[in-house]
Amino acid sequence: MPSRAFSAILIVASLPLGQRVAAQKRPITIEVATGGGRARDNGGAPVWRPDGKAFAFERADSIWLYDLPAKSEKELLPLGPLRNAATRETKSRAFDWQNRHVQEDTFQWTANGAALLIVARGDLFLWHAGSGKWDQLTATPASESDPKLSPDGRSAAFLRDHDLYTLDLATGHVTRLTSNGTPTLRNGELDWVYPEELELGTAFWWSPDSRSVAYLQFDTSREPLFPHADLLGARAVYEPERYPRAGDPNPDVRLGMVPANGGPTLWFDTGETRETSLIARVAWNPDSRRLLVERLNRVQNRLDLLAVDTANGAVTGILQETDSYWINVHDDPRFLKNGEQFLWSSERDGYRHLYLYSIDGKELKRLTKGDWEVTEVAGVDETNGLVYYLSSETSPLERQFYSVKLNGKNKKQLSNGAGTHEISMSPACDFYLDTFSSVTQPPSRVVYASNGAERAVFREADRRLVENYDLPAAQFVTVKASDGTQLDGRLMKPADFQAGKKYPAIVVVYGGPQAQAVRNEWAPI
Repeated sequence: MPSRAFSAILIVASLPLGQRVAAQKRPITIEVATGGGRARDNGGAPVWRPDGKAFAFERADSIWLYDLPAKSEKELLPLGPLRNAATRETKSRAFDWQNRHVQEDTFQWTANGAALLIVARGDLFLWHAGSGKWDQLTATPASESDPKLSPDGRSAAFLRDHDLYTLDLATGHVTRLTSNGTPTLRNGELDWVYPEELELGTAFWWSPDSRSVAYLQFDTSREPLFPHADLLGARAVYEPERYPRAGDPNPDVRLGMVPANGGPTLWFDTGETRETSLIARVAWNPDSRRLLVERLNRVQNRLDLLAVDTANGAVTGILQETDSYWINVHDDPRFLKNGEQFLWSSERDGYRHLYLYSIDGKELKRLTKGDWEVTEVAGVDETNGLVYYLSSETSPLERQFYSVKLNGKNKKQLSNGAGTHEISMSPACDFYLDTFSSVTQPPSRVVYASNGAERAVFREADRRLVENYDLPAAQFVTVKASDGTQLDGRLMKPADFQAGKKYPAIVVVYGGPQAQAVRNEWAPI
């Protein structure tokens, strides 16, 4: 891969705890380095209300609302009463790792923005914006997890004891969609390795018309049981997990679709998954008649994009990506509303760039090009024909925010400031929350209009660490690999560094795919 953004070296000089520090600054201690004195709560991840005029966020064990027109925030509800009302799980459960890449929303807006679906201590609750009151939807010994509201906002799907269920929000009626779930046969529930290696965050998806649920079934019974143990406490705790090392059997994974009101599952033949292939992504076409599946071979140098006809189960190929060594997986495709075109990204020229494709696999337009990476698609505004994305165009160390027309013209940089921008766009792409930081600038969070005009400061940068502690200075360095590729590193010296004096050093290198360790972002310790 010619882009140095994917091959990063992190070099950290050790920081002696007994160092001399300036009188006005406090020394860095283990407590500070492990969390004490860090930045205050800056609002949590925003959950945009469907109208795009406000977003909810979690802070201090409560859900809050930030109102964009008023530029103010208020507490919606404390979560403590919900957790107290939840039914605690009574039966004994075997330990099971929760992978860090599993993406489960703890709360989400209904389609009309009138209520929030909340999961608290394993039970589901519905909070009503009009009255400020909440209803408890489930009260079971087993935990409900990964709840998802249907697109029409009338139902919620969720997992319980390795099976899929739906719940009617108006009546509270629960429908069981699958009935054969076990710890090694998971319906709509991920195993450990798929989220870790493919960053697949969930294993079931509502159809756009809210009539069906597509899901993956994981049979992990042939995966070896890895004898992991937690050694952090006074006594070791046995925590086994099914994990396939290189050459071991992967889980058997198959894709199915079940009616949301119950009925038999229709299974689709997307290929053998124990030894040969992997199901990396699943997405519905807006017409609810087709599923798109990204399938990788096991060595991950070929990707097939497949279309599944949900009426008859027919599977056809749309396009194929190949590479001599490795293919990275991204959260694609993104359909346009007509369902006949979709946004696709590819690293076929050595850099990840955006393309517009038709559903029959024809490339319609290339949207971006250059010796840099599109790192994330932040939003698609069909009304104005715009795609919003983050990229490394200014530097492999930075992430800047851009827009480009769906015809590939009028590319514009919307962000300012050398460093790293993280973007959360409103549903209609008319506003976005920009979290910005650099090696010298703690994170700040500002709301902008889609044209880049500032609208409100949500959170000022918390500079307590900078002002109160003697932080080590960070500098960027470059080294060349044997083939001449330039690699970026970050060097952190003790605050009282003296040239000519020898210091012990810690060198941290991680060369994994999509794991850039060196960036111009706030990471002072």
